[in-house]
Parts: sequence; structure tokens; C-alpha cells
Amino acid sequence: MPLPTRTLGSLTVSALGLGCMGMSQAYGPADRDASLATLNRAIDIGVTFLDTADVYGSGHNEELLAEVLRTRRDEVVLATKFGIVVGSDGRPGGLDGRPERAREACEASLRRLGVDHVDLYYLHRPDPTVPIEDSVGAMAELVQAGLVRHLGLSEATAPTLRRAVTEHPIAALQSEWSLFTRELEDDVVPTARELGIGLVPFSPLGRAILTGRVSGDTPLGDKDMRATMPRFQGENLARNLTAVETVAEVAREHGVTPGQVALAWLLAKGDDVVPIPGTKRIEYLEENAAALDVTLTDADVARLDALRPAGERYPDMSRVGHETPERAA
Repeated sequence: MPLPTRTLGSLTVSALGLGCMGMSQAYGPADRDASLATLNRAIDIGVTFLDTADVYGSGHNEELLAEVLRTRRDEVVLATKFGIVVGSDGRPGGLDGRPERAREACEASLRRLGVDHVDLYYLHRPDPTVPIEDSVGAMAELVQAGLVRHLGLSEATAPTLRRAVTEHPIAALQSEWSLFTRELEDDVVPTARELGIGLVPFSPLGRAILTGRVSGDTPLGDKDMRATMPRFQGENLARNLTAVETVAEVAREHGVTPGQVALAWLLAKGDDVVPIPGTKRIEYLEENAAALDVTLTDADVARLDALRPAGERYPDMSRVGHETPERAA
């Protein structure tokens, strides 16, 4: 049975997607065989919305997806991104949303993915030195050229969204949104809905802490980005694990897992919400997909709404959600 679908603007996708970043970076060593098995299983069970970016593994992730797309392209709604620059150490080293970069980055992604177009192309972060109208205008040219079907933005503010749609319709806004990341609810979510922009929450499981599988003793290796994140440090972690117990209590009442409750909470926020939990393991993929069968009560949602995390998302929040300058007249 196919999974239910939802719409992002005019783009139809499976109601739950698959974030592919962790298959190439951030959460420990890559495992090619496990990742390919998970990608194929995702498509088999109807999770057809696959999300990658040129920066994930410095192109490795797009090349990994190419191995599956070679035979299953028609079954996939494919999203990728540009705009974050990789430094010499392989880590994100800045932003580049210049118009000339859009075409160059898109063509490079198409080569790595082995496809002639992507279904959804995001600006990974608004570049504070480039007017958003210029970035989106260049992306619109990619649509006109047939290289891209729909456009998206990631981590954009409400004013930036309003300016972006003056250049081209925006199908989706991808931002971190979970029980533990709520900042966009007051302004960004209502603005996106007013403009007809779908919502794609990344890290909907709080980088696994909301699954109940993280503890104070969980080892975080050198290649695990969570080792540098304030929410996974000391007293912050202890307080967050206490909050996760509330999620676990709701899960026990429904006979499901904490991760499924966290996803069901997001899915209940509206039919325009399509979370993209990431995993490289089939067992977690299938667990996540089963969240579509979980129905929370209004009381459950209210109880979960009250949760708040301890600590910032990233060690340096200075570039997240930056406004971009007005374009000169």
C-alpha cells in the first residue's frame, strides 16, 4: 500500500520523506550498503520524497543517491540544495547565494545525481550578502531551463519568504522543527501558509534525542555533530532527557515509540507539513513510517506543546535566519 500524500505548494509528495544527510556525514561513519538498502526500502514502502544537498559529504550523498536513481528515478520526488560552501577541512565554511552560483551548483548536482532535473531545488540558507530576490531570480531561470521543477528555501525568515515569492512561487520551506525546536511557529509558519508554501521539518526527532535512544552515556564520536551541540552537553542534556520522558509517557499510553509520537505531533500540525526524518537503517525507517498510523488526542498535543528544550540548536547561531539585504532599485 502506498503511503498517503501531501502537497508542498503544487508539488505532491509522500506524507513522510527521508532525510539522507546522515548517510554521508554528521552521525558517524558512512555505511554504503546499509544506506542503499534503506533507500530502496523507503521507495518500496512508499516513502518517495528523498532529500539531499550538494554539501552533504561534499557531494558524496548525491553520488550515493545516484546509485538508486539509476533504476528508480520515476518513483522518486527528488530534492537537493545549494548555498552552503564547504571549507578546506570538509566542514561548512560559509554561504554563497550569488546568482551565478545557482546555475553552476545545480549543474554539478545533476551530474552527481545522474539525472536531468530535480523536482525541488532549495537555497540551503539565505546568503546575508545577496538579496533574496537575486538568488531566487537565478533559481527561477533553472525552472525555465527545465533543470528544476519547483523551488524551495531553507531556514528563511517570514520577511525573506515574502520577498522571495515576488520572484517565483516557493513550494516548500525546509526548517528545523520538532518538539524541541519551536521558534518558527509564531511567525514563519503562519506566513508560509498565507503564501501557500509547504513546510518540511528537518531533524523532526531532535537529532534522535526524541526517540528515547539517547542517554547521558551515549557515546558521540569525533564524526558526530551532536558532540558540539549545546543541547547534548552536561546539564542541558540532563534537562532535555527529563523532557523526553513526557514523550515516552505519551508513547506508552498509545503503545508506540517516542519517536513515533514526536513525528505524529508534527504531522498533526497540518496537512502541509511533511517531516523528513533521517536514518540509514531500515528498522528506523519502518518505525518512522508507522508514525503515520498514530493519532494523538487534543490533550496529547497540548501536553507535548508545553515541552521546551534546554540549550541552543547550534554552537554558533549567528548565521541562522539572517535577513538578506534589499535589492537595489
